[in-house]
Amino acid sequence: QVQLMESGGGLVQAGESLRLSCVASGRALKINTIEWYRQAPGKQRELVAEVTRDGNTHYADSVKGRFTIPRDNAKNTGYLQMNSLKPEDTAVYYCNAEVLIDEYGSTWFGGGQGTQVTVSS
Repeated sequence: QVQLMESGGGLVQAGESLRLSCVASGRALKINTIEWYRQAPGKQRELVAEVTRDGNTHYADSVKGRFTIPRDNAKNTGYLQMNSLKPEDTAVYYCNAEVLIDEYGSTWFGGGQGTQVTVSS
């Protein structure tokens, strides 16, 4: 079984930065693709950013130039570096990941419980 755990959320002022972490544990051998989503109150969940194991990235237009999605493959950890935060970035942030779980190429896909990010104006 694989567990994903997000951390790093909090309350910040507009213009400040936060770094979220997503750690895979349990049967995780290596993480393939990492996705970060967010859901604000009353809104649908939206894809914020994703990164493949090869380092190819995709960002939502609303965060391009402000957010990056680095990863540490040795630690089975993905990050969401959020700079120049805006009040509209306030949401619960979730990571999803595809994780390799054995030498035969079996994979697990799932997500964590989320971490709250609140940006005050």
